[in-house]
This record gives sequence, C-alpha cells and structure tokens, in this order.
Amino acid sequence: MKGRSILHIPFFVAIGILLGIVFSTAYRDALESRSTSPYTDEELEVMDAYDKTHKAVVFIATINVSFDPYVGVTPKRGTGSGVIIDSKKGIIITNFHVIEDATDVEVALSDGSVYKAKLLGIDRYTDIAVLRLLDPPPDLVQVSFGSSSTLRVGQRVIAIGNPFGLNSTLTTGSISSLNRSVKRPDGVIMRGLIQTDAAINEGNSGGPLLDMKGRLVGINFLVFSRSGDSAGIGFAVPVDEIKAILPELIATGTVLRLNLGWVLADSDKGVVVQQVEPDSPASRAGLVPVMRPAKGGFIKGYVKRLDGADLIYAINGKRVFKKEDVDNILRDVKVGDQILISVGKIGRKEFKREVTIKPEFR
Repeated sequence: MKGRSILHIPFFVAIGILLGIVFSTAYRDALESRSTSPYTDEELEVMDAYDKTHKAVVFIATINVSFDPYVGVTPKRGTGSGVIIDSKKGIIITNFHVIEDATDVEVALSDGSVYKAKLLGIDRYTDIAVLRLLDPPPDLVQVSFGSSSTLRVGQRVIAIGNPFGLNSTLTTGSISSLNRSVKRPDGVIMRGLIQTDAAINEGNSGGPLLDMKGRLVGINFLVFSRSGDSAGIGFAVPVDEIKAILPELIATGTVLRLNLGWVLADSDKGVVVQQVEPDSPASRAGLVPVMRPAKGGFIKGYVKRLDGADLIYAINGKRVFKKEDVDNILRDVKVGDQILISVGKIGRKEFKREVTIKPEFR
C-alpha cells in the first residue's frame, strides 16, 4: 500500500504544477488586458451598471385634458421617467407628480415600443406612483433593489432618465448628504431624502438612482434650482421607504397615513396647536387651537386667540421643541397605538396636563 501511495505522489505534483501554470497564465492575461484597456476601473464599473439597467428605465408621456371656456378642450402634455421593478407583471415605479391628473398614460421602452399603462396606486406623501403595463412584452428587464440604509456621503451613484426627452441618459455623481428635509412646491415637507450632485433635469423625475452595482437606491424626484435646470443639487426618495409601502400601494392603491386632525406651528413659545378639525382625534382629546370658530352674532369663520391655546411639550415622554420633532416621533406610530401627549397653555407656565389620543389612519 505504501509503495502505491509513493508512486502516486509524482502524478499529483505534476497535476499541481500544470494547474499552477494555467491559472498564472490566465491571471497574467487578465492583468495585461486590463492594463491595455482604454477605460479606468471606475469607468468600466459605470458602463457595466448602465448596461445592466438602462433597458429597465422607461419614458412616460401623459396627457391631461382640461376645459377652457374660451378655447374649449385643451390637452396638456407631460413627460417623465420610470423604472421597471417587476418584469413579469410589468410594474413600474415613478413619481406621483409625473402622472398627477393625467387622463392618459403611455410608456415607451428603451427599444422605442409604446404601451398603455394603468395606475395601480399613489402616495402623495412620498411622491411615489405605481403603474402596470397593459399586455407587457415577455422580455422586459427589471432593476434589482439595493438598500438606502447603507448609503454613505461620498459614495458614487448614477442616475438614468429622460431629461428633455433624451431617453436613457446617464449622469454620474456622489451622495452629497443624507436625511435631507425639503419643502415641496405644494407645501408638503419631505424628510429623509437622499441628496446627490448627479445631474437631474426636467424629465428625470421618476427615474432611478443606482449604486455602482446597478442596484436601485432611490427614485429621483426633485432638482433644487432657480432656473429649473440642474444646479448640482438633486434629491431622491430612499428605496427603503419605497419598499416599505410598495405592497400596500399595489394591493390597495393607497397608503394609510396617521391623521390626528391638527395643524401645528412653530412659535417662540414652542410647538403650538394652530388648528383642530371638528370631530377629529385632536378635537375629541380636547386640544384647544389658536384658530377657533367665531361665536355669536352674524360672524362666521375663525378668530385668532393665543390666550388659552395649547402647546405640545412632549409626545410619548419625549420632549419636543419644534414641529419637526413631533413629526419624527409620530412616524413610528402604528395602527392600534395610543399617543400620550403632554400639553401646556400659552401664558400659563404652571399649567400642564396629559391627554391620550387614539389616532386615525386614512
């Protein structure tokens, strides 16, 4: 037995030497190929990510028909971008403002073919809309989901969209900041946004923000610019926030949001209750706003009275100093939760009370 084992040793040594020569030659060829490539490693990475994903980016054209008493029926056209997330079902994510008020939506794929699309759901808060292609082709390409929770400032990203109708346009940049808060033109404050210097222009809205592996990390929705063109400050909705609401959006067409029936405002005295809706959770809890219904005589509407109006001191035991603090705490409230609110009165430092509110979702 020993003799046979010894005789086999040279055979295995020869095989090992042969494999070493093969692998070393392949490694050397790879290095030589890379050294003679006209592209840098970063350029090759960007090209690879674009090649994998650009066919998943679509061009969205909308028509909004309105009636003018002098002109008659006037169609208004709009454009934007979107990204396919489910190739089998033809499901697309875009911005809500891209398809808002649209009476007709058409989607053009990267090969130029055009399909009608049906609206599945919208969420105004995140400015996200979900579409589904009618009779989608079998060879659609979809993007893979990444994670926005692992993003870091300085990380390289790419944006693909259709600025000014130029389809499948690529721009590159970096993550400039995270958790940004931006006030939209309609007054809604969006929080937790990704800021990037990748050029985002008109028509990029709804397109994907991708990491260097081609994974979806955000949906581009806004450019900060006085002229409307890219100024190196763009914003995207984080993909983790989108993934959290996507099943509900597709299943029900909407996302239930916390409603307490109040309007809060920042003041030099703290967070003040500005308005309270009738028959709302805030109203049933006895919160007293600054704007109160006028009583008596022929006066209708509201009157402003600071004296006796409520201030919000704490939510669920956490001290709040501005409206944003309240919003950040309430984002974690779920269906069935109760909210404990510490309340004071304007002009009465010694007066404080606690009220419990059972929130509504709608």
